[in-house]
Amino acid sequence: MNNITLSDKEFELFAKLIFSYTGISLPSNKKYLVQSRLLKRLLHYKFKSFTDYYRFIQINQAEKTEMINQITTNETYFFREIEHFKFLRELIQNHYSNTPFRVWSAASSNGAEAYSIAMLLDSYLKNWEIIGTDINSEVVKTARKGIYPIKWVDKIPEEYKKKYCLKGKGKNEGWFLVDRVLSEKITFTEYNLLNPSNDFGLFDVIFLRNVLIYFDENTKKLVINNVLKNLKKGGYFIISLTEHISALNISNLKPLKHSIYQKV
Repeated sequence: MNNITLSDKEFELFAKLIFSYTGISLPSNKKYLVQSRLLKRLLHYKFKSFTDYYRFIQINQAEKTEMINQITTNETYFFREIEHFKFLRELIQNHYSNTPFRVWSAASSNGAEAYSIAMLLDSYLKNWEIIGTDINSEVVKTARKGIYPIKWVDKIPEEYKKKYCLKGKGKNEGWFLVDRVLSEKITFTEYNLLNPSNDFGLFDVIFLRNVLIYFDENTKKLVINNVLKNLKKGGYFIISLTEHISALNISNLKPLKHSIYQKV
């Protein structure tokens, strides 16, 4: 049995590094989460302490990226927080512009959010585009493949399940593939929310859900202001139902519904 433990001092080193790289604040009660997620990397390299591993990632960028991947892996699923998809449906039913309707899934994780949005857009619009971004390189790779465990299909509405989900057979049994008619209009890429983006263009809607809870107040404001630079005036900004930003006093956001804002 392995008995390597993460000391308070070591935790502070990792927490500081993770904050500087991702903006994620890790309070002391997350020490055992960090320990459990990183222990497998220590064992992989046969390090005898977390200090040895910390020194190693200072000189190995690839392993530093893998460390960040381990820390930033979070649960997600299709059509999470269905209220937002109801709002989006109402919005696009009244969209008659000839220009593409563009959506940014700014913390897209493994792609379930972006593909959920895509199913909805494709059902009502011919001209649409989605950009999905995440700091975690491994979940971006998963998103690009568009292949998920068959049990995940349960969260998808029946009409979309029949139209866009291809059940695997043979060696792919137990999995389903999202139809390529959707993935052809989605671009997944790695992106750090701490940095402003000049490459993505302007969007009609930006989803930034289930990520702000990991940031302190100053970092939340920085991240929101960064992504809002890519939101059209009059466009919509959507956060998780469990997140709150009213105390941040973002001057160019007008609240419409709980967790839904419009850029003014």
